[in-house]
Amino acid sequence: MTQNPRKAAVERKTRETTIKAEINLDGTGAAAIATGIGFLDHMLEQLARHSLIDLKVNAQGDLHIDQHHTNEDTGIVLGQALAKALGDRGGINRYGDALIPMDETLTRVALDLSSRPYLVWKVTLARPQLGDMDSDLFREWFHAFAQSGGITLHVENLYGVNSHHIVESCFKGLARALRSAIERDPRRANQVPSTKGVLGGSLR
Repeated sequence: MTQNPRKAAVERKTRETTIKAEINLDGTGAAAIATGIGFLDHMLEQLARHSLIDLKVNAQGDLHIDQHHTNEDTGIVLGQALAKALGDRGGINRYGDALIPMDETLTRVALDLSSRPYLVWKVTLARPQLGDMDSDLFREWFHAFAQSGGITLHVENLYGVNSHHIVESCFKGLARALRSAIERDPRRANQVPSTKGVLGGSLR
C-alpha cells in the first residue's frame, strides 16, 4: 500500500518575527537551520539528526530587542508543521520515550502525540546563558512546540552538572521519543490510535 508523504510547510508572520519551516517526517535527518540564534540552530540540528526528520527553518526576528520572540515563534511554527504533517495521526505509534546519557548527564523524555498539549519541565540549569542564548528560553521553546504540536510532553533531567550537556540531552531525548512516536505501526494500518477514534483537530 502506498503511503501518503508526511510533509508540511508553515509560514508565520507577525510584527516581531517571520518564520518559515518545512518538515518531512520520513526523512533522513537532514537539516538547514538559520534562526539567528547560534545555540538554537545547533539544538534544532540535533533534533533533526536524531529523529530522522528533515527540517528546514528560516527565522528573522527582532533580535535587536532580545531572543524571546524568535525562540518562541520558532517552537510554534515547528509544532504547527509537525501537526500538519501528521494529519489525523492515523497509523502511528503515538507514544515515545527516551533515556539519554551524555557524559555525566542523564535525561528522560516521554511524549504522547495526543492533540492534548501539556508540558512538564523538570530541568534546572546552573548557567544563565549557553552560547548566545538565555537559559530560561529553553523551557519556552519546549512549551511552544508542545502547545502548537498537540503533544503531551514530559522532560526531566535526572542528574547532571554541565548545562550544555543537560540541554542537549533534552533535545536529543525529544528527537528519539518523536522518532518512536511518529513511526507507522503496520498492525494499525491507518487507524487512529485512540478508543475515541480521533486524535487530530484544530490546534492553536
